Amino acid sequence: MKIAFQMDPILGVDIKADSTFRIAEEAQARGHELFYYGPDQLAFDEGRITATGHWMTVQRVEGAPAILGERLTVDLAEMDVVWLRQDPPFDMHYITTTHLLDWLKGETLVVNDPFWVRNFPEKLLVLKFQDLTPPTMIARDLAAIKRFRAKHGDIILKPLYGNGGAGVFRLTADDRNLSSLHELFTGFSREPLIVQKYLPAVSKGDKRVILVDGEPVGAINRVPAEGEVRSNMHVGGRPEKVELTDRDREICAAIGPTLRENGQIFVGIDVIGYWLTEINVTSPTGIQELERFDGINVAERIWQAIEARVS
Repeated sequence: MKIAFQMDPILGVDIKADSTFRIAEEAQARGHELFYYGPDQLAFDEGRITATGHWMTVQRVEGAPAILGERLTVDLAEMDVVWLRQDPPFDMHYITTTHLLDWLKGETLVVNDPFWVRNFPEKLLVLKFQDLTPPTMIARDLAAIKRFRAKHGDIILKPLYGNGGAGVFRLTADDRNLSSLHELFTGFSREPLIVQKYLPAVSKGDKRVILVDGEPVGAINRVPAEGEVRSNMHVGGRPEKVELTDRDREICAAIGPTLRENGQIFVGIDVIGYWLTEINVTSPTGIQELERFDGINVAERIWQAIEARVS
């Protein structure tokens, strides 16, 4: 098949950690042809959805993860699969790319389905499963957020459309910074904030569970650095081997049908203790770590699901 990757700069990826690189590597091993372009090079051109980029060959070489061909513009309707894999922020630029890729429906399989990526933001989709999540509030009004903290005492405050642990704060009942943080966030953004009850179990790790076509395939545990609330690996979180628990499988069984029915083939959920905190559909990560810990070739399973859908 001909596979296009809409992603952040390929030449800057970490070949030992980047999930998109591993997906591309597996596709190449299966005989598929690879095309790479950035989201800025996506265009609606008189009824066609085009992208300007390069045919590429990926290679597991530090500092040179891909060999790029000449720069050219292609009609994405001629591709068999397009991967929507650029990292958030989930802003209007990101949302616009999902609208453009929607035009390919019926001609090209876009993974994950852009309509539902747009309508399933990571921190909002979990609200459909409130029995699985900790107490949560979505609000911009400071008085409402103060009432939530008065009820729950210890809270986590973060941007609704943030990513990678950026802007995540823990505020205890007596912390005096809530008003200042609210002023800071609302000063540069019109978006609401998300507030959740703090889960002490995060000190033991924030589990990333990988689902392929709605089915769990494995998990890694991300343990925060000493003195940190955030467990994201690029802010110092340490990945550890971990097994799926009965509670993890219960959560996956509840959300899996929704993901599968709406074209979310590669998803990473975050579980702290017994609670689901996020469902990551935009650009989930963790498959290389899972492969190293448990020998599970998630990329192979992803391609088996995609090839079945295309055929």
